[in-house]
Amino acid sequence: MNQDQKWEDFLIPYNQAVEELKIKLKGIRKEFSKGNRHIPIEFVTGRVKPVNSIIGKAALRNIPFDKIDTEMQDIAGLRIMCQFVEDIHEVVRLLRNRNDMKIIEERDYITNKKESGYRSYHVVFEYPVQLIDGEKRILVEIQVRTLAMNFWATIEHSLNYKYQGEFPDAINVRLKRAAEAAFQLDEEMSQIREEIQEAQHLFSHSKRPVIDETSNRY
Repeated sequence: MNQDQKWEDFLIPYNQAVEELKIKLKGIRKEFSKGNRHIPIEFVTGRVKPVNSIIGKAALRNIPFDKIDTEMQDIAGLRIMCQFVEDIHEVVRLLRNRNDMKIIEERDYITNKKESGYRSYHVVFEYPVQLIDGEKRILVEIQVRTLAMNFWATIEHSLNYKYQGEFPDAINVRLKRAAEAAFQLDEEMSQIREEIQEAQHLFSHSKRPVIDETSNRY
């Protein structure tokens, strides 16, 4: 068996876990929608870490191959986007109450932001994947954040790829300033959350105007 095949086999349960969890988390969203309640989950994304990223991280942290599955927590990763900071806490509560995952670690980077300004809530858990040879329990990480937090994190990640973590001082200052601006936006939206939710409820239950795509007018 060549190396590529070994990695493909190794990642089978991780790919399966991501697909299963995306369906389950989207199912939660549908439940709230059917119950005519505010939906704490805006949308869900997921991915399995690329092989080159796994190898690079393992080398950086001196993780031997036979311990990657127990010492690397984010090979399977999902992100849950929320409208409000309060939704993040509701989503975390829902995750804690599930019996199909065993939470082993929580990292609150909202209350305790990173030095860079990064904010998000991370939940790491064991998830049982049913394979033809039996059950395999793997580690999965879910990041729960607002849309504003995700926008900042996406930009920071792109810049990190360019500068390899060594940001110029001017970029660092602007990133931190932008992180605070994003969080301030979340704070402001929380202050008028009830009005926003009421408006969204009214909009979703009204007849929406038909758009004439040829004229770009309603």
